[in-house]
Amino acid sequence: MKYPKEYLQEIKTRLKISTVVSKTVSLKKRGKEYIGLSPFKTEKTPSFTVNDEKEFYHCFSTSEHGNIFDFVMKTQNLKFGESVKYLSNLAGMRPYTFSKEDEIREEKWNKYKAIYAKYVEFYHKDLFKNPLAKEAKNYLKNRNLTIEEVKKFKIGYVSNDESFKEKIFKEFTESEIKDTGLFYFDEKKKKYLDRFRDRVIFPINNISGDPIALGGRIFKDNKYLAKYINSPETPFFKKGSNLYNLDFTRKLSNNINNIYLVEGYMDVVGLSRNKVENVVANLGTSLTTKQILTLNQFFQHITVCFDGDESGYKAALRAAENSIIELKPEKEISFLFLPNKNDPDSFVNEKGKDFFEEFSRSNSVPIHKFIFNHYLQDMNDNPSSRATFEKKLRTISSTIKDEFIKKYILEYFLEKVSELTPNINFKKKKNYSKLTKSLKSTQKYYNETKSLTAVDIKEFSFLYILLKKPMLIKENFNLIENVKLFSSENKLLFEEIINKTNNFKNTDLKNLNIDEALMDRVLRYASIKHILVKNLNDDQKILEILSEIIRDLKNYELELRILDLESRFSKDLTEATFNELKELKKLQKIN
Repeated sequence: MKYPKEYLQEIKTRLKISTVVSKTVSLKKRGKEYIGLSPFKTEKTPSFTVNDEKEFYHCFSTSEHGNIFDFVMKTQNLKFGESVKYLSNLAGMRPYTFSKEDEIREEKWNKYKAIYAKYVEFYHKDLFKNPLAKEAKNYLKNRNLTIEEVKKFKIGYVSNDESFKEKIFKEFTESEIKDTGLFYFDEKKKKYLDRFRDRVIFPINNISGDPIALGGRIFKDNKYLAKYINSPETPFFKKGSNLYNLDFTRKLSNNINNIYLVEGYMDVVGLSRNKVENVVANLGTSLTTKQILTLNQFFQHITVCFDGDESGYKAALRAAENSIIELKPEKEISFLFLPNKNDPDSFVNEKGKDFFEEFSRSNSVPIHKFIFNHYLQDMNDNPSSRATFEKKLRTISSTIKDEFIKKYILEYFLEKVSELTPNINFKKKKNYSKLTKSLKSTQKYYNETKSLTAVDIKEFSFLYILLKKPMLIKENFNLIENVKLFSSENKLLFEEIINKTNNFKNTDLKNLNIDEALMDRVLRYASIKHILVKNLNDDQKILEILSEIIRDLKNYELELRILDLESRFSKDLTEATFNELKELKKLQKIN
């Protein structure tokens, strides 16, 4: 039996060809295409190209050409059906098994789509020609919508006229119509009623562009009706698995890396009207991991921009705690809070596209900082509250699936927590500063930490171990012989320690000829200090930590060299540069 055309098309829609190919071939972006070494032939100069817009790959050295199914079949020696199973799993879709139940489901799905397509088309056209739609058109006009936006999003109006209902019930069975959720049976009136009657409707499309649900908004004052309603969940529509406007924005992902995630249909339409088109909305539920994973298929950076009121803030917090679970090293999630309780629609209408995008660049907060700052507001200045605060941050960190992200976010949290407690100085004097700092000193401290990089913190931790465990370093000096530091100040301290101890042949560090302020930076900001205190007598544990820090520093050096070579390679495309780059990337994987 053949796979349904729609099933295969959805796989292609969900997966960029560059995403599939990059699992086998190392690709480099060049203009609108990606380039790499051919997987079909040993070569030294890249001749293999991938084009996401045209959904194909082409190898100039072998003339191999095709789509994602062809690529998987040829590179993994799979049959077509096996490649479909592999790719459907990669796309997060259920496998197609060709059972009788699947055939029945496929038939129901086709009827479901047909009913929705007819419903959306009828009421979209009815908005323009039905005299009963005058108030609905005035509402849309007052929301600054033009005919262009109404047509683009196929916005409609469902009047109380029952002519369409009578027609659709003649064309499809009661069961088929009931399954769509468009109509419900009123037990008192003993008849089916239109769920969206007297509402403006916004079609919700699946990723392939088929309408599968609706959002409806009242435009008349009625305290007994909800302002917005969505289609109920059905076998073919799950709120937590879909996003409004994703069918359009996914097509932009070849040229745009970031996406705005907003709360409402009108936010999407309003931003689009102002030429901010890389925007989607969730569907009246908390942001789900499925929605994050879907967006991650297409975009590197998600900016969550919910309404600037209290409910919008609470929704943003829920979104942060749900979405941080799926954060990946190559992905970013930020949060943008608008001033004066604006929503994205009103803000962009007032300020325009350029101001909105500049405001976004300047005011977006990375997800981990948003979470930290939120729970910091709830903390009181007592040990119990501090303990609860730290426990909450550790719990959130523990939910993160990616081990690298988990490690560095926990490190960030613990480092920031440590800044809230008095520091023990290097000479271990029993002098404790007051917990309450002046506004001036707090601001100074904040400005200092804001300028530090992740590499600075790593270097501080490296130096901290040298200062605290000189005897251990003496016994394992070979570990630090080839370590390279990048901060000029930290280099000075490292050189002074090496010179003073004669390569740790002696371990007297009392009279280092170094600026006290520099020493204080190391002692204050070394993120390792809290772990070291707990494991001060466990030399094996400290050596493991030291080795990990050294590995991170060496990888950072490799990253800088790789970036430099990639920049050169994009200009000269020489074999020598490419081979050097390839060797460095191999070394990076080993580390």
